[in-house]
Amino acid sequence: MAGGSIGSVPLSTPVLHVDLDQFLAAVEVLRRPELAGLPVVVGGRGDPTERAVVSTASYEARALGVRSGMPLRSAAKKCPDAVFLPVDFPVYEVKSALVMATLRAALWSGDPVDVEVLGWDEAFVGLRPGAVAADHDPEAFADQVRAEVLAATGLHCSVGIGDNKLQAKIATDFGKPRGVYRISDATWFAEMGQRPTRALWGVGAKIQKRLADLGIHTVEQLATSDARVLAAEIGPTMGPWYHRLGRGVDTSVVDPTPWVPRAHGREETFQTDLETDAEIEQEVRRIALRVVADIDAEGRPAWRVGLKVRDRAFQTVQRSRKLPEPTRDPEVLVDAAVALLAKVERRRPVRLLGVRLEMVEPEGGYER
Repeated sequence: MAGGSIGSVPLSTPVLHVDLDQFLAAVEVLRRPELAGLPVVVGGRGDPTERAVVSTASYEARALGVRSGMPLRSAAKKCPDAVFLPVDFPVYEVKSALVMATLRAALWSGDPVDVEVLGWDEAFVGLRPGAVAADHDPEAFADQVRAEVLAATGLHCSVGIGDNKLQAKIATDFGKPRGVYRISDATWFAEMGQRPTRALWGVGAKIQKRLADLGIHTVEQLATSDARVLAAEIGPTMGPWYHRLGRGVDTSVVDPTPWVPRAHGREETFQTDLETDAEIEQEVRRIALRVVADIDAEGRPAWRVGLKVRDRAFQTVQRSRKLPEPTRDPEVLVDAAVALLAKVERRRPVRLLGVRLEMVEPEGGYER
């Protein structure tokens, strides 16, 4: 573990990032203990001959080169002896809810905590406002959280500790699997300075390339770059933000406000390419109706409709339109999605379709 001392740096309220290890695969092993120690791949309908991608692979499968997002067919080539299992959303949702309930119930040296859920398998945990950070040992609490989650769910997790959410999020990967790791203001450059900018949470491949075009390849180079140049080249808001990332700065707080979706969407990869206009329209209508059901559950009308089309050559086109007025009328929304097909120039059979409905804001707007 690193970064225990913060030296002359002003004491910050520590933040924890809790990340479940190989979540989907771990849940499946709990259901089938005989799979423990075997390469397990979860994805699609569990059939590696079908078009689908890996959702999660166990560490045993990862050691053989299997990665999330990889086609199941490719995973089977890398690991022909793997156990392939279908994605079981309801089971994962129940297990995730139990994990988050365990985190919310945790007491840090007797004080309650706030939990900001990031997804099924990860969350930030921080002291509620008013608690004194000097009275709380984050490493001891991290070990406590790991033990409580394991006792409640049978699942192992890793915990990152930081002086802010950015540092905690990055630290988690250093501690995986089943570990605790700390990065602080005092250790930031020692830990991260010579790493590529892609190592930063929030920097993807496109931004990494744009930074490289500016001669910025490492985190330290980003931190010591001219923020004015970044603002001019990347944007007045995002440029300085990336500059702050390079310095390990994050002023956001752990926000326990439940996340409210801004849109719902569904997409489907077809096992056989769609050849005719009639087939494509029929599938768009079917998918759109499923998304309409999703927004009905939210109780908010849609104001924008989006369509995604990917052809046999993996060329992807996305189109969208704003509706004349918000609506939850299935006929109007489905027809709007179908109408977007006219804006897609199709030269090859279609392998994937997706529909997205953006909803009006809830009363009072989005809190986060």
